[in-house]
Amino acid sequence: MRVAWRDLLRQALSSSIVRNKQSLEKILTAQDNEPQPQQELLPSATPSAAGTYLKHGTAEHIFALVAAMRPQQWSKNLALFVGIVFAQRLLSPLSFERAAIAFVAFCLASSSIYLFNDLLDLENDRQHPVKCKRPLASGRLPLSWAITTIGILILACAGLTLLIFTIPIEAGHQPTIISSLGGGNLLFALTIVSYLLLMVLYSLRLKHIVLLDVFIIAGGFALRILAGTVVIAVSISPWLYLVTILLSLFLALSKRRHEIVILQEQASSHRQILKEYNIPLLDQLITIVTAATLMAYSLYTFQGPTGNHRLMITIPLVLYGMFRYLYLVYMHKEGGSPEEVLLRDRHMLGTVVLCTVIIIIVLYVLPQ
Repeated sequence: MRVAWRDLLRQALSSSIVRNKQSLEKILTAQDNEPQPQQELLPSATPSAAGTYLKHGTAEHIFALVAAMRPQQWSKNLALFVGIVFAQRLLSPLSFERAAIAFVAFCLASSSIYLFNDLLDLENDRQHPVKCKRPLASGRLPLSWAITTIGILILACAGLTLLIFTIPIEAGHQPTIISSLGGGNLLFALTIVSYLLLMVLYSLRLKHIVLLDVFIIAGGFALRILAGTVVIAVSISPWLYLVTILLSLFLALSKRRHEIVILQEQASSHRQILKEYNIPLLDQLITIVTAATLMAYSLYTFQGPTGNHRLMITIPLVLYGMFRYLYLVYMHKEGGSPEEVLLRDRHMLGTVVLCTVIIIIVLYVLPQ
């Protein structure tokens, strides 16, 4: 009986093992026959996707670089055309060509300074509610791109300055004082070099000295006017230089006021020099330079040796333009970017265009 029970148990175990083995084989076979999910490929895993990513990354860097060069602020360099307009040489092909090349050279030079200044103010700009969106502060533009572009812009500026040397100055119009100082070509080269050095010193040190910071900004505009006159070898009224300096001070002081109003308690942490200013002081200074600018321009139209008394009709437009700007600064808290105010506000833009048209008509159309 024991042997019989043992044989029966052995047979049961064997049959159970066989059934389990067959079931396991069926399960494995079914799993092998199931369609396997394809592994999802990342875009970076394929060469074409990687190339597309690089193209998009490069394009974004290029757009960020152009924005960092601030082409909207090239309008400041239109000051170079003050000399050619008021010296009544706007219709001279040689003079206009030299002035146009000088304008482009200053645009490149100013863009290199903007990039240099953004590199120095990187941490402060990141704390600013508006400037934190700039390409360098936001990280959209690599530092290496900015540094390389500065070098390229300086070289291009030097090339355009040398190109001006190859364009002749209109014969018989070079004032004695310009020729005695080396001629218009050399003076223009010295002027643009002086501008670059002054702006570098401003970025490194001078912008931290109270009051001197706004005078340096005004000096930059005066150098633009000077460059525009020496490049075509003409002389203009000293009153125009004074008007330029005063108007630049007006814009710079309004910008300081805007920064204090917008940043409030954080103003000094963004720009150290702002702790040396306050709203009452800036209001006093703005009042002074507003009155002085209007008086200087009026005296230019009355007494300027290269002026024209008919330009007096533009005085109300200048007065309205300054009042409108003050209205935007005090009532709409603008003034942080004068070029944006000019392009965005239709009243300001219309006033500037109308005033420019009247000046050209008086100087070039009406009989002298």
